[in-house]
Amino acid sequence: MGASVNATGTPRATWRDYLTLTKPRVISLLLLTTVGAMFIAAEGYPGTWMLLGLLVGGYMSAGAAGVYNMVYDRDIDGRMRRTAMRPTVTNVVPTGRALAFAIALTLLSFAIIWASSNLLAALLSWAGIAFYVIIYTVWLKRTTWQNIVIGGAAGAIPPLVGWAAVTGELSLLAWLLFALVFLWTPVHFWALALMIQHDYEEVGIPMAPSVIGERATVMQMAMYALLTMMLTVIPFALSEFSWLYLMAALALNVVLALRVARLFMLARSGVAIDKKTALPVYKYSMLYLALLFLSMAIDRALFV
Repeated sequence: MGASVNATGTPRATWRDYLTLTKPRVISLLLLTTVGAMFIAAEGYPGTWMLLGLLVGGYMSAGAAGVYNMVYDRDIDGRMRRTAMRPTVTNVVPTGRALAFAIALTLLSFAIIWASSNLLAALLSWAGIAFYVIIYTVWLKRTTWQNIVIGGAAGAIPPLVGWAAVTGELSLLAWLLFALVFLWTPVHFWALALMIQHDYEEVGIPMAPSVIGERATVMQMAMYALLTMMLTVIPFALSEFSWLYLMAALALNVVLALRVARLFMLARSGVAIDKKTALPVYKYSMLYLALLFLSMAIDRALFV
């Protein structure tokens, strides 16, 4: 039997359609930095109740931001092959229902995070939603190629949420974790932009490769990669981590430097950057951040 349809002939929404609205693949990395920050702050296991609360509430918070984004961007999503089948575009989930879903996630996420940890963590989660939706989606995304750089602050808030949940405050190390994700973001998302730059061009989104060119974009990525690598050493210099973390960070940095350097040499020699050449940087950037937070959490549990 085929999928059921409503009175307008549109297929009825299922739980999978609502799950798609939350952008689960994007959320996985956000939750990793949230949980990683919790383990770092707790210097070990932060507790089951708090961990579950931040996982569920954090998913809802990031998911709400994703739903708002899909609602606002449904005009351009319908013109890109990659996003043309999103439920907000096909109207499987009508705009009103999508907004109601987003509001419900927003309210529930606040309540769950507050109940399982504290008010500061809940407020920070809301700040992440507001920044992503208002500053990035509504303002920056369609107006400047720096959209990813400034908008990256939204993706850097989850470590603050995780830290605040455990400690009830924000220390220097918490802000260093924020800065780390903030500086890492351009490397990751400009690699993606290089892979699908023509999609953005077709709908008029001013992503860096289309505005400043591939070579300049890769140069910017190299600069942010260097800043990211330099920042990874600062917590060790401040005696927040041991030599174990430093060795792990240096090893991860070497691979990141080699991946970005290869992309830089290709761009400098005039080779067109496509999905095949940019994909290694994009994929490794995700592994880099995950392993970096994992090494910090292990180090704090063993040596602090």
